[in-house]
Amino acid sequence: MRERLKWLWCVLLAGCSGAERPVDTVRANVPVVAAANSAPLPKRRVTIVFVGTSLTAGYGLEPDEAFPILIGRMLDSLGVPNEVRNAGVNGETSAGALRRIDWPLSAQDTDILVLETGANDGLRGLDLDSTRANIDSVLTRIRTLRPGARVVLAQMEAPPNMGVKYTSRFRAMFPDLARKHGAGLAPFLLDSVAGSLDLNQGDGIHPNAEGEKIVARNMWRALAADIAAVRKEKGL
Repeated sequence: MRERLKWLWCVLLAGCSGAERPVDTVRANVPVVAAANSAPLPKRRVTIVFVGTSLTAGYGLEPDEAFPILIGRMLDSLGVPNEVRNAGVNGETSAGALRRIDWPLSAQDTDILVLETGANDGLRGLDLDSTRANIDSVLTRIRTLRPGARVVLAQMEAPPNMGVKYTSRFRAMFPDLARKHGAGLAPFLLDSVAGSLDLNQGDGIHPNAEGEKIVARNMWRALAADIAAVRKEKGL
């Protein structure tokens, strides 16, 4: 059943992926935003940067409903000072992520960086060697610019109509690259959400507000150990 849900999501998104374009600043997050509240940021805080596609940007949602912002609220609920930056761009491929990665890393205090990329490559059936090289280069650039940051790579899936060989290589690419760069690996971002009419917007592609809460919990589990380590290091 889970594979069928993934398949449904991939088929729907394949028809609507579109070209890379800036995030809609009215209906989704601007590419980089501070989360949680408007109070002055404390000097000691956990800073998390999310780099990704429309799934990270929160396409079709209010700005404060996107899962990165919900992660910030979870930290708030624990009394942890934090800054969450959402650098999602609708329709972006791994090549686009590589072209702009320096910008989300311009802040000096990135503790954790979450990279969600490659899904649009798979949906378009782009050459996997090129996709792998792009993600490899993005991770290398992150390590060069922010060697102290903890990095988490999100697992994504390619649609099965690309064939078993393609989808298998696509799936294996993410754990391979995570191991190579010493990054954490988050499970499939839309686990327990993809394919559910109740948890997605009318396009059947992007999570609605309720689905986004599940996505946030999925990501929280992947980030928990790194967040705890940063808190310990900073005495938070």
